[in-house]
Amino acid sequence: MKLLDVKNLNIGFSIDDEVFAVTQGIDFSVEKGKILGIVGESGCGKSVTLISILRLLPKNASVNADFINFNGQNLLDMTEDGLRKIRGNKIALIPQDPLTSLNPLYTVGNQIIEVIMLHQKVDKMKARELAIEALRQVNIPEPEKRIDEYPHQFSGGMCQRVIIAMALSCNPDLIIADEPTTALDVTVQAQIMKLFKEIQQKLGTAIILVTHDLALVSEVADEIIVMYAGEIVEKAKAEDFFDNSKHPYSQGLLNSLPKETDQKLNVINGQPPSIKDKISGCKFHPRCQQSLSKCFSEKPPMIDFECGHGVSCWLYENQNT
Repeated sequence: MKLLDVKNLNIGFSIDDEVFAVTQGIDFSVEKGKILGIVGESGCGKSVTLISILRLLPKNASVNADFINFNGQNLLDMTEDGLRKIRGNKIALIPQDPLTSLNPLYTVGNQIIEVIMLHQKVDKMKARELAIEALRQVNIPEPEKRIDEYPHQFSGGMCQRVIIAMALSCNPDLIIADEPTTALDVTVQAQIMKLFKEIQQKLGTAIILVTHDLALVSEVADEIIVMYAGEIVEKAKAEDFFDNSKHPYSQGLLNSLPKETDQKLNVINGQPPSIKDKISGCKFHPRCQQSLSKCFSEKPPMIDFECGHGVSCWLYENQNT
């Protein structure tokens, strides 16, 4: 069953009296209790897509879509008061940098308790109990003691666990994790991914994991969406994607992953376009080594294969099944 269903999402930013498209025609959904991985290079529109769902974009942004349905409600039709009841409560956002997301002047416990009391009708004593339990869920040792400590007393990885505990404190249906392993070392990254998988399995929470790290997302995601220049170029079940990726961009990302310590890394030549670049046809064609003449002038549709695998590429024009 679809928990979140987004249809034809278009986001633009007004800069110097001109509107530039950031995303175009974004369609995706997340089922209850599933993990969706959204991957792509920096600047491809991953984060702005997810933040737009909570209507947290700056004032110069415009958001248009056929619908953004969450639990059967179209978020585009909701008032600001209605959205406040969903943000942090039914949909929790885990931002990129945990160290700047926590207030250094307050204990981590006070910050979690504030969220709980904002969304749940409980007193401060009960909120403290729930905060301790949330810290315990994310495997922070001695939560009864550490709840009264300040952010600077936690490592980067532990601060990220605090942010995740804050997200879990109101038992959300959906967690949006925006580059949750940024600036963490490899060992801690693996621990955070393991924690997300545990949250999914134990609590049945749906998770959208935004990342540029395919190796990490391969361990936890049920489905994968690949974005490039504000568009979805491929979507598939995770196993199918990693075994049988189809889009040249997806293949380039996978080929750039290190396989052996002494192996030279493959790269995708060129750079992603900026929102001000005017590119006709497929936006990836300036960097694509398999481009056809058609790619330069016509935008490819999403071609659907079996098992929900879709790819936006002219190479598969006559191969859809």
